[in-house]
Amino acid sequence: MSVKVEDLMTKSVITVQPHQSVEHVRSMLEKNSISAVPVIDSDGHPVGIVSSTDLVQELKPSLPISQIMTQNVYTVPLYEDASIAARVMRNHKIHRVVVTHEKQVVGMLSAFDLLELVENHRYVAKNAPTPSKRKGGKRR
Repeated sequence: MSVKVEDLMTKSVITVQPHQSVEHVRSMLEKNSISAVPVIDSDGHPVGIVSSTDLVQELKPSLPISQIMTQNVYTVPLYEDASIAARVMRNHKIHRVVVTHEKQVVGMLSAFDLLELVENHRYVAKNAPTPSKRKGGKRR
């Protein structure tokens, strides 16, 4: 049985829009004890992401979040296998992906969510490949 992104994701996602201020987003992150929010357009499509790391630097509180958001948003469909989300995070060295359904933001999946698979023993490591018994390991 493969675990789907939908089974692990956080479903109640707080989002912001590009025009909202740095001050507003900082307070949302703090109030909700979260570390990132997707930035969406008026149609609910992801156009960026802002993490607490983006807000560490000294920024003008009224600055629109669009000025500092990461525009390259990695998304994963909610019906995809969790292993695909893990591969995206590893390959791009990111800690979270935005989960979408029909281009709409429906969740967030973090590296901590993926660790739940290991913690709950829902993931079993495969054995390493067996070395070749031929001399030199080459085919002739």
